[in-house]
Amino acid sequence: MFSIVLVRHAQSVPPTPAGPSDYQRPLTKPGKAQATGLTDQLADVRPSAIVSSPYLRAVQTLEPAARLLGLPICIDERLREWDSGIAPAPDYERHYEESWARPQRARPGAESLNELTERAVGALIDMTDSAGQPVLVGSHGTFISRALLGLGCSGINWDFHRAMPMPAVYRLDFGDSGIHAVGPGL
Repeated sequence: MFSIVLVRHAQSVPPTPAGPSDYQRPLTKPGKAQATGLTDQLADVRPSAIVSSPYLRAVQTLEPAARLLGLPICIDERLREWDSGIAPAPDYERHYEESWARPQRARPGAESLNELTERAVGALIDMTDSAGQPVLVGSHGTFISRALLGLGCSGINWDFHRAMPMPAVYRLDFGDSGIHAVGPGL
């Protein structure tokens, strides 16, 4: 059996047209406290590695546990959030909902939700090995939702995605009988 523990980042500064960019959006002060509050739970996983999206908010969420464990945070570009092509705007949620209803569609120069699903599943499958030690993975809500969907978890839809807390921790156990997932809303 092999395990991956997926961590959705803690509360971050909301996106705005003026920035900072998705790569540079940090955690808020309450988000930093949430990340610190996850330290023991994440350290109890006893991961062999910690891998994160390159986005600052995902890295900052894992930093307290990484310090405690004495492990570096490795960056994997494939763990980044969905490149939706949706600009920060008051009606962004409507556009997200439409994308969930038509996951094969992509905005010009952006990624469809189906493409995100393929990227997410591929990245996670590449992390599995037979050594049996868990890997701690820091990422984002849409990435995690689409990864769970692509790995065959039931009930993953727009409502599940909207209800996912920030932060959220999901444990995926890969075994001979398939994948068993545990976390909020599952």
